Amino acid sequence: MKKYLLLLSIGLLFGAISGHAQFTRYIIKLKDKGTNPFSIANPSQYLTARSIQRRTRYNIPIDSTDLPVTPRYIDSIRLAGAVTILNVSKWLNQVAIQTSDAAALTKINGFPFVASAAPIGAITQPNDPPIKKEMDVPNPPVNNNTNSPQTVTDYYSYGQSFGQVHLHNGEFLHNRGFRGQGMQMAILDAGFFHYLTLPTFDSVRNNGQVLGTWDFVAGNASVDEDNSHGMNCFSIIAANMPGVFMGGAPKASFYLYRTEDVASEYPIEEQNWAAGMERADSLGVDITSTSLGYNQFDNATFNYTYADLNGHKTLSAKAANAAARKGILVVLAAGNEGNNAWHFIITPADADSVMAIGAVSTSGVVGSFSSYGPNSSGQIKPSVSAVGVNATIANTTNGQPTFGSGTSFACPNMAGLSTCLWQAFPEVNNMNIISTLQAASNRATTPDNRTGYGIPDLKKAFVMLIKQLYTQQVSFAGCKATLQWSAKTDSVISIVVERKLSTDINYTTLATQTSTGAFALRNFSFTDDVTTVTASPVKYRFKMNIAADTSFYLDSLTVNFTPKPNLGVDITSSKCIGTSLNLTTLFNTTGLTATWTLGGSPVANPSAVTTAGTYQLVAVNNSGCSDTALVVFTINAKPSLGTDKSATKCSTTAYDLTVQFVTTGLTSAWTLTGTAVATPSAVIAPGVYQLIATNGSGCSDTALLTLTNDPSLCPSNTPAEKIVVQPNPVHDVLTVMVIRIAAVKAEISVHNSAGQKVYSITSMQPAGGQTYSIPMKQMAGGIYYVTVRVDGKKEIVKKILRK
Repeated sequence: MKKYLLLLSIGLLFGAISGHAQFTRYIIKLKDKGTNPFSIANPSQYLTARSIQRRTRYNIPIDSTDLPVTPRYIDSIRLAGAVTILNVSKWLNQVAIQTSDAAALTKINGFPFVASAAPIGAITQPNDPPIKKEMDVPNPPVNNNTNSPQTVTDYYSYGQSFGQVHLHNGEFLHNRGFRGQGMQMAILDAGFFHYLTLPTFDSVRNNGQVLGTWDFVAGNASVDEDNSHGMNCFSIIAANMPGVFMGGAPKASFYLYRTEDVASEYPIEEQNWAAGMERADSLGVDITSTSLGYNQFDNATFNYTYADLNGHKTLSAKAANAAARKGILVVLAAGNEGNNAWHFIITPADADSVMAIGAVSTSGVVGSFSSYGPNSSGQIKPSVSAVGVNATIANTTNGQPTFGSGTSFACPNMAGLSTCLWQAFPEVNNMNIISTLQAASNRATTPDNRTGYGIPDLKKAFVMLIKQLYTQQVSFAGCKATLQWSAKTDSVISIVVERKLSTDINYTTLATQTSTGAFALRNFSFTDDVTTVTASPVKYRFKMNIAADTSFYLDSLTVNFTPKPNLGVDITSSKCIGTSLNLTTLFNTTGLTATWTLGGSPVANPSAVTTAGTYQLVAVNNSGCSDTALVVFTINAKPSLGTDKSATKCSTTAYDLTVQFVTTGLTSAWTLTGTAVATPSAVIAPGVYQLIATNGSGCSDTALLTLTNDPSLCPSNTPAEKIVVQPNPVHDVLTVMVIRIAAVKAEISVHNSAGQKVYSITSMQPAGGQTYSIPMKQMAGGIYYVTVRVDGKKEIVKKILRK
């Protein structure tokens, strides 16, 4: 059964061939890449370093579609008979051949690695009538440039081409220094007539900006003698004639590929284009510009229906999407079918991953010829539109500017300007460039089927990409907001940091950040101390100034925090010696982290400090905001009243307490059993009297006077004056009673047997008797001598024994 089906398929193939004997070019589709000598692990075998770098930059994996078609498959096809290999597509895994050898086709179709063999074009004859090509301009060239003249501040003097650059604000990129340097573009067209001699391309030639050429139709490297259409398109991008004609990316480098055969219209040209795109990819180009397209062919068998243009079905759409997956920015003319029966875009502009360009005038009016969208799957087409109505192009005679119309010219116009935009932002990938240009267009929110998302503004796209790459973050510590951000800047661009407090109506400028050097992604930082800010939140925003007429806000952020605590005024405090101060009660530190120091050293126990000095409190809240307060702590001396005393008086006479202790400069208060003594200078009642004497610092001392009544001291029972020392021998306390009718000065001293004074007391004794208690308990046992003097006169010396 399998053999029968194989023979049947061969028979059908020959039936097709015999029915279309004019076909001489075929596509041989392969089943796989077999035992390929190339490896995904070693891409440098078939991709340049630049091509590999593009994949690395945009995280594009190298896969089986990157592998060349298996060489032995190609060899087998070439050796099958009278077969010429025209070109090969590794992405589509197919080989284009030319042959009239039916036996060779039969043999090829029998190879086990061949999936199918199908005609794709006929051989052309020298006398064939000219074919209407879709790239042809549908209306005569007329200069209707109504744009105002450019400003003298622009880097380039554009001359006749100013309108098609200015409509898109392309001069903004040129003025910023982005003119295509370092970028590589492949232009695929029908020929580049006399680009080697026309003065339009002097700079390109002199600077070696044409990196390579190839004619995929004729199979050679010369493209200078062919059709002028590609030269016209090339001039829109690369012209460098100051004051006369300037292209969109005059500093870029180029590969020029002829893929279109103007003598006929067959799908072989789509295959040529696919091969050209693959070569461009392998060399590492960034962007391709193609002003070609297909829908109808010389043989209606190959014609596409509108349904076929669904974005991924046609041969060229498949190749276009494959190129986009490899990271190439694929720019294509939408087509010139707007006034024709077909009406819609053509392929590969329908491809779902390309940027299809419609045509407008320098006034932004859509060209009637510009093809309508969408593609048959409903995707917005064209993607955007550029100047293609009466666009400035180089003429074929002397390279001077002339004018022509067609999406063919809108395409390179946008391709050149897109190159400069991507040059500024190599961090973003091809699809991001497309989406940004669409978002920066005048119909971004209301796309239609004529101009797509509209006319891109390259300045707006530039700003949008800056914002896309911009990042920011904020950290808060120590009552300081640290703002960090990354943005692409250069030596002219500045970023202004603005702040708005909760009490402010408007933002105010805090700082302006600048940088040096070329346009690059840079990191910035600014710290704002909000110690003095009393309310949360604080709002910040970042304003970028690029040019006098180009300022915008990158982003904003809000910082919520707990404002600085308020401890209040510093405090002065004092305590009496022997007491402590509790620092923790002096300020409200609820919810705060409090730290006390003295002389820079931490205070171990701030609730009970006894050392004088200046104490510092640092109180920190949960946002790291702190306040500081000082406590000046002094220690005051207490008065010293001396030891407690006792006295004896007549039971009926008054006694003067005030003479017992020295209270000069002190405030004295006497109490008896807790009750204030009204007249301490004349007390009658016996008891234990307490004296509290307070100095000017509020410090006080306490003393007790034990007052007893002795009836024998009363005038009617006045005893003889006497001195009584008892007991003898003594154990703990020796008492000395001195009785005198008048007040006297009594002095008592105790000497040991060696004559050393071990105790003495002096007292101003009032009239009457007074008993003095001498502690003996701490004295060693032995003989002691007690001497009593009254008013300086020795009255008695008594020998006593301490047991």
